[in-house]
Formats: sequence, C-alpha cells, structure tokens
Amino acid sequence: MSRMLQGDVGCGKTLVAIICGLAVIEAGEQVVFMAPTELLARQHAENIARLIEPLGMRVAFLSGNIVQEQRKYLLQALVRQEIHMLIGTHALFSQDVNYKHLGLVIIDEQHRFGVLQRKALVEKGFNPDILFMTATPIPRSLALTAFGDLKATLIKTMPLGRKAVITHLTRQGNEHKVYQRVKKEILKGRQAYFVYPLIEESEKIILKDAESMYQNLKKNIFPDFKLALIHSRIAEEDKKYIMDDFNHGKIDILVATSVVEVGVDVANATCMVIEHAERFGLSALHQLRGRVGRGEQQSYAFLIYAHSLTKDGIKRLKIMMQTTDGFKISEEDLRIRGPGALLGIDQSGFFKMNIADLTMDIELLLKARNDVQDIMEKDPGLLTSEHCLIREVLTRIPPFKEDILDSG
Repeated sequence: MSRMLQGDVGCGKTLVAIICGLAVIEAGEQVVFMAPTELLARQHAENIARLIEPLGMRVAFLSGNIVQEQRKYLLQALVRQEIHMLIGTHALFSQDVNYKHLGLVIIDEQHRFGVLQRKALVEKGFNPDILFMTATPIPRSLALTAFGDLKATLIKTMPLGRKAVITHLTRQGNEHKVYQRVKKEILKGRQAYFVYPLIEESEKIILKDAESMYQNLKKNIFPDFKLALIHSRIAEEDKKYIMDDFNHGKIDILVATSVVEVGVDVANATCMVIEHAERFGLSALHQLRGRVGRGEQQSYAFLIYAHSLTKDGIKRLKIMMQTTDGFKISEEDLRIRGPGALLGIDQSGFFKMNIADLTMDIELLLKARNDVQDIMEKDPGLLTSEHCLIREVLTRIPPFKEDILDSG
C-alpha cells in the first residue's frame, strides 16, 4: 500500500491510522508513526498509548532529546519486537534505529517532510505499507495521486456539531478591530491564538515578531488577561507545560509562531489571529485556521495582511476566504506552486511536459490515466492488434536513469 489519507483538520485521520496499525500489529508486524514536531509526536504517543496499551500492545516514543541510556534500552526492545508501535520525529530513521519486522509506516502531516526523509524511513523495513496523512497535500503528492503510484482516500465529513470557521481579512492599520473582537470572545470564556512569522525582531525583514508582540499585547492590548509565549527556541519541556496550561484554560491568549500549526487541539479556543498572513503558505494558513473550530462554539480566523501584496499573495488570501475545504485549497496550491518534480525530489515548481500542462489539462490527463489503467488490466502485454502501436512507441522510449528513479 502507498496511500494518502486526506481530510480536513480535526476530521479523525489519526484514529483511522491507529485502526490500520492494530491490524498490522495483530498480523505480527511493527508500526512506526512519524510526526513533524516533538510536541505533536508526544501528543500522539500519549493518546495512542491510552487507547491501545490496554489491549496488550506496547507503545514507545523516540525523539532526538531522549537521553542515551533510555535510547539504548528502547532500541534494544525495538529490535526484539517488544515495542509494537514506535512514535516519534525525524529520529525514527536515524542510522542506529532498527526494526525487527516493520510492516506499516504512518507519516503525519506529510507535507512537512522532504522526499528523501520519507524514503529513509520507508527503507527501515522490507517493502512496508505506507500511509501518508494530511489536511492539505503538497502539490507534488496531489499530482502523484493522479499520475503516480500514490492512491488517495478522502474523509469528507467532520464530527457532528462542528461549525465552519468564519474567516475575516483585515488590512494592517485596522488591527484594533480584530483585538476588540478577540476581547469579546475571551470575556465569554473562550481562548485565542496570535501567530507571527518571526520569533524575534529582524534587521533584515520589517515584520512583527512573536516576542515583541507578546510584550505589547500583554502590557498594552490585553493587560487584564493571561498570556503566554511559545516558539521553537523554547525548551520542549517548557512547551509541554505551556500547552498543558493552555489546554486546561489557565492561559487566555497564546502568542506563537507557526510551531502551533500542527498538534494543538483545544476545543475552547475560538479565535486564530495571523499577522502578516501574506507571509504564510496556503497549507500553513489552512493548518493554523484548523487549530480553532474544534468545539461546538462558532470560531473565527482573522488574517491580517500588509498593504503591498504579490499576485500569489492575493490569490492565497482570496482562496482562504472562499473555502475551508483542504482539498480545494490544495488544488489551488497546485495551480500556484506547480506539482514539483514527479521523478525527483522537488516538492514545488513546474514539471516540464512537451505538450500537456499538469494544471491546465488536469481533466484530460486524468482521463488518459484511466484509459491506461483499463488497457493494462485487459491487455497487460499489449498483445492485441489495437495496442500494437502503443507497444511500438514504448520500445522506442529510452529507459529512465537509475538515479532519477531512486530519488523519485
């Protein structure tokens, strides 16, 4: 299996992956589950252990921050297959990590990993099944589901009671209106996120940053509320404590960078404010918006943008206003960014074809793909008279270079 499980944030992809993992473990094989951040991986490990360890299945967590003695014991248990499901970050495909019988590779938020990183993990087993999960497939993966060997499964519905997040666009200079709206929500007992593109002030780029804005919001805008700051330079243990406090309602406003893009599930949070929204990609904007709207209350996303925008920046913001459907957003991302190198490792850019265009001719190319699949099912050897011309053409096509196939 090589399959992409696509569904909007909060639709239940992780639960589907766990159920797939149970079948593999019962068949006597191991499962590895990779997430892009330690925060998200830890959350997955805690939740999955709570669900499946009562069934007699052992779950373990691995990251680069695990102390050497614990790591040594964990890796020995992994080789002996005493660990059934290993959950972690990039450390999962480190050179010293070996599995006795790896049967299923699950990669969460697959757009956050490079082609070679995903390949390194898969090579830890002997032809394991692969399950990618994403709310917004990268253009390359979207193209591969149509023209490559990557199958797609869609979860089209959300849990009952969820309301679509209402998105507002606000030009810089009108932030006070957003701050007032957020204040009203907090006074109702709700919580909010404020996200910035930079951790600290930069001399090279004139943008608002999380650290400066944390101080400003705390002293001047929301002095009566409890605020906290989180970004990638904060120690993992401190991040965990901050997120626990936010999850338990001890923090009203969480000021952050895109570190909260994945792995944060707080049902009481109803406001997502993204300043300099034009600096974020479509998948990041969609993921950040997906941090709210996880409860039954109406939620809001406020995208604050600069006065000068590029054409692509305008397109991205318009798309975010028009739809909350992650798959439609990915299709637009495909048109804007290009599908990347289908036979290489680039995840964006335009794949050069002599005649067709992967974005303009999508319907025709899909029809052609279906025709090819139909021919290969009925006449795999191309032996019938009606397919002899196809066979003749194929014999004249030079073979692909091995390094291209390996990298793809």
